[in-house]
Amino acid sequence: MFFGKLIAGLIGLLVAGFPGLVVGALLGHAFDRGLSRTLGFASPQNLQLIRERFFETTFLLSGYLAKADGRVSEAEVAHTEQVFVQMGLDAQQRRRAIELFRRGAQADFSPEPVVADFVRVSGGQRQLQQALLFFLISLAHADQSLQPAEHAALVRISTLLGLGAAQLEALLQMARAQGQFHQGGERAGARGASAALDIDAAYAALGVDSSVSDRELKRAYRKRMSENHPDKLIARGVPEDMVRLATERSQEIQSAYEQVRRQRGIRK
Repeated sequence: MFFGKLIAGLIGLLVAGFPGLVVGALLGHAFDRGLSRTLGFASPQNLQLIRERFFETTFLLSGYLAKADGRVSEAEVAHTEQVFVQMGLDAQQRRRAIELFRRGAQADFSPEPVVADFVRVSGGQRQLQQALLFFLISLAHADQSLQPAEHAALVRISTLLGLGAAQLEALLQMARAQGQFHQGGERAGARGASAALDIDAAYAALGVDSSVSDRELKRAYRKRMSENHPDKLIARGVPEDMVRLATERSQEIQSAYEQVRRQRGIRK
């Protein structure tokens, strides 16, 4: 691929003569390399490889996380079974997921090489890494509590992904709040929680403070929805079966935003 070098070199030659040609060619070379990597990443073969690694990494780390506190709880098993149903896994995929989960739950399992391989294959895409971490956070909350060992395991995984502890805490807070708006708010208010608590949870689900302006609120809402948009996730390599879980999260975000919008009196 040489179009970047050719075009930038010609522009440099016209503007600054031979020195401009050299500088332009160098800049064009960098452009060509970046474009080549982008096209390579988006190739069908590479996207299929990313989907496979995403699936494998998710269930390996799910097993590791479930066993982090010493035992795999019934709630974690039930949640994993629910994930199988939501994903619509066939018998072969289900057997593969269970095998990976069990491998991750082994005492000698190490997440470092697994995460390193995922980061390498995914090209270090932040949105893919965040999507993976969200799946794991959902599992950690399956028994309605986050044990210290589970939290430490999430910190370890987050650090390996290059996201850091601070970003993990922000994702944990959003995930807890979004869970309260499951199925259009069924859990958020139908169980006697106060309106004040509900609205606080709605802001937290959107990842913002209640002091934000209406414009900032809408921007945060659109960002959260974009992060979970099925087409964008599929284009980045998230397996289509797993995108169904992100679609459910989008419904929770929508429900939280609607509650804040009504409370503020914002028109649609």
